[in-house]
Amino acid sequence: MMTSATPLPDPTLNSAPSELPARCDVLVVGAGPAGSAAAITLAHAGLDVVLVDQHSFPRDKVCGDGLIPDAHNALRKLGVLDEVMALAQAATHVGCIGPRGGRIDVPGTLAVLPRKELDHILCRGAVTAGARMFAPVRFMAALEEDGRVVGARLAAGDASHELRAGWVLLATGAVPQALLAAGMSERHTPSGVALRGYVKNDAMVGRIDKLEIVWHRAVSPGYGWIFPCRDGVFNIGVGVADSHDAQRNGKLAMREINLRQTFDDFVRVYEPARELLDAGVWVSPLKGAPLRCTLEGARYSRPGMMVAGEAAGSTYSFSGEGIGKAMETGILAAEALLAGRAQMLDESQVRANYEAALRALKPRFDLYARANMVNRHPWLADLLIWRARKSARLLRRMSGVLNETSNPGHLVTLKGFVRLFTE
Repeated sequence: MMTSATPLPDPTLNSAPSELPARCDVLVVGAGPAGSAAAITLAHAGLDVVLVDQHSFPRDKVCGDGLIPDAHNALRKLGVLDEVMALAQAATHVGCIGPRGGRIDVPGTLAVLPRKELDHILCRGAVTAGARMFAPVRFMAALEEDGRVVGARLAAGDASHELRAGWVLLATGAVPQALLAAGMSERHTPSGVALRGYVKNDAMVGRIDKLEIVWHRAVSPGYGWIFPCRDGVFNIGVGVADSHDAQRNGKLAMREINLRQTFDDFVRVYEPARELLDAGVWVSPLKGAPLRCTLEGARYSRPGMMVAGEAAGSTYSFSGEGIGKAMETGILAAEALLAGRAQMLDESQVRANYEAALRALKPRFDLYARANMVNRHPWLADLLIWRARKSARLLRRMSGVLNETSNPGHLVTLKGFVRLFTE
């Protein structure tokens, strides 16, 4: 069961920073889903991989914790799906709830596992595959020679260490400090923000057994959620995917959003949330975090360096889902490096292959950004739910959005609205 106590560092993962080597084939900075996925893939292929993170593992991470089909696919490819599902709470549907209380349950292969546990499994998988993990270690700057990144200057406490590497992969999440230090940031502000906590309420077990997402005018332009974990614990939170899209003086600025007030409004308007909190016990307090979405906001690569995961904007803006796509980008980066070695490609071609793989994903991210219209205009959720309850075909299309066989943006285009009334 989750508790609010700080867990002890895992000595099998957190090698002493003083033991950092002088060089390696690939330095992966950030041991979340993207970084660990890349490290697993590279280490399995026999490369000398050093993985560093600024926090000792296990560590908490603000997230909705939902694992949708793309995450299941990536975990299977990485060989850790069974281990994850042994701890996760499996679910068969996403419950979509509109402002007027209408509901449609969309089928899918789903699960919920707190990121503290998921990231621990992935990081351990990287070490098992042969990567060397060091924490707590901070990325301070890239080492450069003749315009190419050849390693990194790292910090552990007051000590500094230079590590030379054939490649450096930044997978440092939504906080932009590492991107800025490496000269890879194109957008300092995040795309969105989220707030979540964990509540234990045994009486709600079985009553909330789906991943519930709620749209309402009170939480617009965002949404609220309740996701069931194991042992009577629930992840409850709110998110706003385009919190920094307002323009002020020609620059992106944060909308006037009070996330704590948005959370309180969510609890006020959604009765199951009130019941969960009224008789529940907080086992981890509300915490906020930024989101980087739509594969925007960072350079994908430069000579000797690649960027993957949420640092590259791998979170979907409409739903805030990002775990699966973070792993996918980490795997793509690793595969580009491995293909380059196998085919003896020059560096520019390796980088071009990786960037092309990310650009191939971009249209789907753009469609999710278009679907943000539902967050800004919650009445659209009422309309979609009303029609989906009458149309098996529309429900299949909504399920296809989860399985990435249907495009979410098609549900809110003019053509999509016509279909709502003609199917």
